[in-house]
Amino acid sequence: MEGQEGRDVGAQDVAGRYTGTLALFVGFAAAARIQDLMSADGFGDLRFSHGYVFQHLVDAEPTVGELAVRMGVTQQGASKALKELESLGYAGRIAGAGDARTRRVRLTRRGTDAETAARHARTTLQDELAERYGRERLEQAHGLLAELLDGFGGAAAVRRREVRRPR
Repeated sequence: MEGQEGRDVGAQDVAGRYTGTLALFVGFAAAARIQDLMSADGFGDLRFSHGYVFQHLVDAEPTVGELAVRMGVTQQGASKALKELESLGYAGRIAGAGDARTRRVRLTRRGTDAETAARHARTTLQDELAERYGRERLEQAHGLLAELLDGFGGAAAVRRREVRRPR
């Protein structure tokens, strides 16, 4: 990689040796690879940002208001994100079980198929990384990143599927 004034910059220097920045860039590159794999599986219309909505629909059928609270956005913001997923065929609204006036949100069949494809893509990426860098090194890196995430207080949000977009 070329840096300032055409000098060759090694991978160690790319993020100025700031661990958080380097981890962020690794995450972006991994997300791009996953999106490529998902695109090859027929889900090229999904974007990284859709994951912030998907995570709340995997194991639940919230109302738009509940979705907004979980996402940390306004009801209008949640509704806009949901309408995009609805127009792409990944999510839909259904009548609430106890009150037909209550509309709940859930993944459609295409949405659950996309979730399955995403899981497969992440597994494929893990296998590619293990092949390239060795499973032991990959597990060590994973362990350290998990500790860092926990140290920053972010592990609980991941476990609860409540990761919010950065401000």
